[in-house]
Amino acid sequence: MNPRIKTINGPVVIADNARKLTVREMVSVGDLKLIGEVISLEGDEATIQVYEDTSGLKVNENIMPTSRPLSVRLGPGMLGNMFDGIQRPLKKIMDENGAFIPSGIGFENLDENKQWDVKIVAKVGQKISKGDIYATIKETETIEHRLMASVDGEVVEAKEDGLYKLEDTVVKIKSGNKVVEEKLYQYWPVRKQRPVKSSMPIEKLFETGQRVLDVFFPLAKGGTVAIPGGFGTGKTMLQHQLAQYSDVDIIIYIGCGERGNEMTQVLEEFPDLIDPNTGKGLMERTILIANTSNMPVAAREASIYTGITMAEYFRDMGYDVALMADSSSRWAEALREISGRLEEIPAEEGYPAYLGSRLSQFYERAGYFKNLNGSEGSVTLIGAVSPSGGDFSEPVTENTRRCVNVFLGLDRKLAYSRHYPAINWLSSYSNYIEKIRSYYEERLGRDIIAIRNKLMNVLLEEDEVRSIMMLVGEDALSNSQKNTLDVSSLIRNGFLQQNAYNDIDKYVPLEKQVKMLDVIYNYYVKSTDAIKAGVSHKDIYNSKLINDITQMKYNIKNDELDKFLYLNSEIDNHFISIKKG
Repeated sequence: MNPRIKTINGPVVIADNARKLTVREMVSVGDLKLIGEVISLEGDEATIQVYEDTSGLKVNENIMPTSRPLSVRLGPGMLGNMFDGIQRPLKKIMDENGAFIPSGIGFENLDENKQWDVKIVAKVGQKISKGDIYATIKETETIEHRLMASVDGEVVEAKEDGLYKLEDTVVKIKSGNKVVEEKLYQYWPVRKQRPVKSSMPIEKLFETGQRVLDVFFPLAKGGTVAIPGGFGTGKTMLQHQLAQYSDVDIIIYIGCGERGNEMTQVLEEFPDLIDPNTGKGLMERTILIANTSNMPVAAREASIYTGITMAEYFRDMGYDVALMADSSSRWAEALREISGRLEEIPAEEGYPAYLGSRLSQFYERAGYFKNLNGSEGSVTLIGAVSPSGGDFSEPVTENTRRCVNVFLGLDRKLAYSRHYPAINWLSSYSNYIEKIRSYYEERLGRDIIAIRNKLMNVLLEEDEVRSIMMLVGEDALSNSQKNTLDVSSLIRNGFLQQNAYNDIDKYVPLEKQVKMLDVIYNYYVKSTDAIKAGVSHKDIYNSKLINDITQMKYNIKNDELDKFLYLNSEIDNHFISIKKG
């Protein structure tokens, strides 16, 4: 007797006669054939999480097993596409069914009718291992899709180069006593991490073109990043900048529980963005996963697993992948709602007790790896967090902080004062600074971490000076304290603040960033030495020079680095004239 629906509670369905089912198995629920996943078994009853709207389901309707876990289909056609949380193509659904997703359409993920120009790499008689590349497809102008073997064995049949569809068998591999047919795709369970040969040290800078990140709070390829911030602090905007300008091969952007208008903005902007590394459209290397706040809550919970599985698939090809999850707070809210319907005992603020472990399992899938086929690839996870009222002590932010190595706390006051990115330098940190020190030395021929640390100390001193100034007033400050305010202003306004709408300043290569850092550090050293020599702050301060340093980010183009010599000479001449009296 087939399993049947016993009770329905939102996205949670209880089935009886369920002894045939297994935990994590994907099932077809009811006459509507909704997609569901078995999450627990107890005796003859199964608890099923349904990934679609359960309106219209009825008690005693049949539940059909599929004998496989919730999986995604990995193959050509993902790049440039937009999926929902369980990998259904939203554009195709809209073209065929209108603005609303109908129930029971199943998994219509990749286009089975499109023909791909396939180059067969494997040869008959060749020994092949799991993960080895047996065929390649030029999916976009910039990305080559590499099809990887699912088993170990010997190639017994290989087709000629030509046009093939997804379901066409292009290679046959004899593995043991069976022959495996390799097509243009493979299925993979979303909650299972894809295997690698070994983990590698994280020591390469994840370049973003954003000065506050590349120098002060650096990200690393294969690293983990949290971007917490209240409403209006610029989380989504910062992730858009990272998506466009970061030096990775593939971008996967997950709109997890965001408002529909925000995802609409992403859809409208991304196709028009140009990849500065290739000059081609950004969508050629981007996958969008949209599961807005009005879509089924269970699919929202699955969306980050869908995204990370896709990221690991491209990593196995030897690519560097960045995954943006916006936001993990909405994912946690979906987890809380499902936990409540399962009648689990709630922990802090109603979240389930396993919130921390689920976040850890997600962020642990990041890293820099040597793949099974010998190539190297990375997955960098960048998760936005939306704490209510900007409270960083709430459970999602606190548990995320424990899982990540870069914490970029966004500040509402900075955002409202037009300081972008609104990253608070007092509450943010990066644990990768020492790990990528050698990268800076090899790339730039020098150690810039020491200068970064000294200027960071100036920002910390500024906070103390401003506390004193609130008590005694600015006139009562010492010459050294007034100079600290000047230098910190140069760091904040001349370096950390960046204009995303200015053609020169929206993206800055690392070489220019270091030149800018040198100018500010030069002023800091010269002014500090002058004050120690007894020169007053009034004699040191020069409004034109301060303005020239602050405006260098606009006045000096990215390919005009020689002009920094003139700016440094202006600083030197200013202090020489002071010394001469």
